Amino acid sequence: MRLPLHTFLLDRWSGRSTRAHLLWRDMVGVGTLVNLLFSFAGLMVIAQGGPGAWAWALHFAPLPYNLFLLLAVGRSPWQRPTDMTLAAAWFVAMLVL
Repeated sequence: MRLPLHTFLLDRWSGRSTRAHLLWRDMVGVGTLVNLLFSFAGLMVIAQGGPGAWAWALHFAPLPYNLFLLLAVGRSPWQRPTDMTLAAAWFVAMLVL
């Protein structure tokens, strides 16, 4: 029996996810929201006078998920050069955001 998270990750990694789901919903939609929330949490730690290391840790916490999405787009059978360019640009923007 597979857990929902395992199925989610396996579907994206093996290319069984559609372009609309992986690129637009998971990466641009959900990924951006996750990054914004973690960055905001890091800013809240700084605003409350908390340790800077915690703020950095919160800001970079979504990095493994972002890298997973970038690599999943690169491995997908439907991937086009423009998709990879968009995915790479999104990844860089999320590092800076």
